[in-house]
Amino acid sequence: MASNQFQLLLFSFRFHGMARDAIYTSDIHSNGFSFDDKVASVFADMIGRSVPGYGQTLQMVELLAHQYAQEDSNLYDLGCSLGAATMALSRGAAGKTCSVIGVDNSPAMVERCQQTLKDEPVVIRCQDILDTEIENASVVVLNFVLQFVDKSARLNLLSKICHGLKPGGVLILSEKIAFDDADENRQQIGLHEAFKRAQGYSDMEISRKRTALENVLVPETLATHHARLKQAGFSTSNTWFQCFNFSSLIAIK
Repeated sequence: MASNQFQLLLFSFRFHGMARDAIYTSDIHSNGFSFDDKVASVFADMIGRSVPGYGQTLQMVELLAHQYAQEDSNLYDLGCSLGAATMALSRGAAGKTCSVIGVDNSPAMVERCQQTLKDEPVVIRCQDILDTEIENASVVVLNFVLQFVDKSARLNLLSKICHGLKPGGVLILSEKIAFDDADENRQQIGLHEAFKRAQGYSDMEISRKRTALENVLVPETLATHHARLKQAGFSTSNTWFQCFNFSSLIAIK
């Protein structure tokens, strides 16, 4: 597994119509943030420049899929967007008789994902993940997706995933997180915004995107995530990665 594999993957999206994210150099749309065609067209650049450690999480999805993918099972990337984690699952499970399924409810994302992964042995569905049946699964990925699901629906989604996993199966959950301590929360937000400035975003772009995401992306604390995973039926969950206010967990059935 090449260490720069997923940096090359993200870069390769540029050759499938991906452009540099400059959405918030113009006025915010009144409807706020959505995964429409405009966002889909720049999403690879947007997430790479907005989420510290994103490339690392993709590398570890491949590694964890290699570790936990079971023969004759399904691997799901829920909220697959352009398919970066879907491809990571596929490569991690290479050599095993697994079916890799990516699901996203954005037609614009699905269209680009299908084009990007047209030569990969994966299936991409345009469907709401809340309606997706999870069956015979050994690995499920929610890569910065649960934060966009209504809080009232999160437990049911995780319970459904747990129920659909085979014994020993895993959920890989990556999220933007919040902190109970107000000072720490402000500090981590400040560090995240410093990261985005270092990636070339202006203060105006950062402010406009923050406003657009308000009440759309709703983060929770790590303690809340772990407690909910236990309530959903997982036997154990651990935090394996954190960079500022972004974290990744693995939960085992």
